[in-house]
Amino acid sequence: MEISEELRCLFSGTVEERNGSYVIEVPEQELRLGDLQADETYRVAVLPGPATNEADNTDTVPQPEQPPQKPPVEEGEQRTVEIENIGDQGDGITRVDRGFVVIVPDTEQSERVTIEITDVRENVAFAEVVERVSYYE
Repeated sequence: MEISEELRCLFSGTVEERNGSYVIEVPEQELRLGDLQADETYRVAVLPGPATNEADNTDTVPQPEQPPQKPPVEEGEQRTVEIENIGDQGDGITRVDRGFVVIVPDTEQSERVTIEITDVRENVAFAEVVERVSYYE
């Protein structure tokens, strides 16, 4: 399956019936991360997931375990990004493919910069500013 670069968040949820409608709740953390805003409109894809009820599992075919996805960035790679947030330690935070977090010291929120990835870990990468980019370029 191809994942769009426009993906804002990914989480598992249960479809519930409420007052004649069906509802999927978005975890509060997804809004706190800054990728989603309350009262905005988003496209939602619904994909089947594993059953959570033991009785439902009787007809399912076990799926092979998927290998973990490797980080979407590599050391030495350069990208132009916008700093989305400032972390607790004062470093800039941006997200790239699949929402992967890259931490960039010495940046400000909303600043556009070209970065070079210096360290890649399983769920986060670190980068240094190569160039500060004007919004008009």
